[in-house]
Amino acid sequence: MSRPVSGGAAGPLAGIRILEVGTMLAGPYATMMLADLGAEVTKIEPPNGEISRQVGDSYFASLNRGKRSIRLELTSPTGQRRLAELVAESHALLVNLKPSAIRRLGLTYASLRQFNERIVCVAITGFGLDGGDDPAFDYVIQAATGIAAMTGDPHGPPTLPGYSSADNSTGLTAALGLLAQIVSGRGGQVDVSLYEVMLSQLNYHASAYLNDGKQPQRRKFGAHSYYVPAQLFPTADGYLALFITHDGFWKVFAAEAGVDGFATMAERAAHRDEVLAAVTTALATDTASGWESRLRPLGIPAAAVRTLPEALAATPETIVTVGDYRLIGSPIRIAGYQPRYGPPPVLGEHDV
Repeated sequence: MSRPVSGGAAGPLAGIRILEVGTMLAGPYATMMLADLGAEVTKIEPPNGEISRQVGDSYFASLNRGKRSIRLELTSPTGQRRLAELVAESHALLVNLKPSAIRRLGLTYASLRQFNERIVCVAITGFGLDGGDDPAFDYVIQAATGIAAMTGDPHGPPTLPGYSSADNSTGLTAALGLLAQIVSGRGGQVDVSLYEVMLSQLNYHASAYLNDGKQPQRRKFGAHSYYVPAQLFPTADGYLALFITHDGFWKVFAAEAGVDGFATMAERAAHRDEVLAAVTTALATDTASGWESRLRPLGIPAAAVRTLPEALAATPETIVTVGDYRLIGSPIRIAGYQPRYGPPPVLGEHDV
């Protein structure tokens, strides 16, 4: 059963007022996460609405629940006057547009501090506020940062994941930067780029190259660079994700699966091919779900590969009902607080 919309205690961000000039995913996702925690988020949209309204109602709802919507033509003097009024009574403004548009519309701290010295201005761009206007959609960033090159079968083409990892990751990072600057008590400009966020998430891969000259390798079944075995494995029916990170896990797994030898992490890394062959042979004797049911009670990190519908059916508590929509609720659980999930706003619903 899905979680209903409910009230209860005030959210940790109650009283925080955030303006959003966001499009599509990264910016709206950032502010929705903040709205789920109790912030009052006002979405500033052009007269015809933010472009993601054209994608579909459920798409828009998945990124904009619980917000207010006002229409402003920011290129007009009237729109700029209203923006100044809103900034004067807000804690933060988050925007994701091209750098030239952000500056042209006066959506930087340098332009808005005259109305509110403590306003926090967060800019989400492809390559930074000073990085130019080159188009920077999620998949483009994954290609540009090396993620696509290191994903997929080693003998096949580069591959992209089936969801917008760069946009979502950047939205979360921007929300963190926004809150950090609010907590500081100072206004200022926060600059977050999709490019740098995704490079930062390549942390240990980048460190291995920068310090040891090791380039990341694309490995079959998404195998981990350091841990062995840690990847997908075919079974008698379906695929199993197995993630053995230390010798204790290996000892328990090997006993259950009937695999001999390779007792240490160093030995398993040095004999990667032999280990993977032995594990593949062992796992072929049962189904993915069978192995999951055997290994998880032993504390071994393992899961059968499921489809999204199967995952949702297995965890109905993650689903919330918001008006006409069923959505994934906030992943942040705070004791004593249940988000007041509101419906996505009708365009211009809160115009004055």
